[in-house]
Amino acid sequence: MAQFENVERAKTRRMKKELFESNPILKLTFDFALMIIDYCERLEVEKKYIIARQLLKSGTSIGANAMEAQNSESKNDFIHKMKIAAKEAEESQYWLWICQYAKAFPDCISLQNKLEEINKVLGRILSTAKNNMHR
Repeated sequence: MAQFENVERAKTRRMKKELFESNPILKLTFDFALMIIDYCERLEVEKKYIIARQLLKSGTSIGANAMEAQNSESKNDFIHKMKIAAKEAEESQYWLWICQYAKAFPDCISLQNKLEEINKVLGRILSTAKNNMHR
């Protein structure tokens, strides 16, 4: 029985890995979330707790909402969840701007560049999804 469970777990992990590798927005947002975690840990070490918590929440939420959209109940639900991901990306951008312009914060240009890429992909996804709604 335990061997069967291990095989099923391995199969599930492979399926999820394939999902991330075949879906650009999931891959981008997952990679971004890992970068955000590292950056926020640096902020915590530097005792910038409030910004770290805000950025951690919004930065990791982008991918969580994009992932949730993959199992949406309708096209409208998909669009709604992707719009939430886009809103979280905008909030993350705000916190990164604060980090960029405030004194004594670690460099966050690579995060801003990755987020710009995510925003472009989210924009294309939303545009395509909305256009497909009218067909």
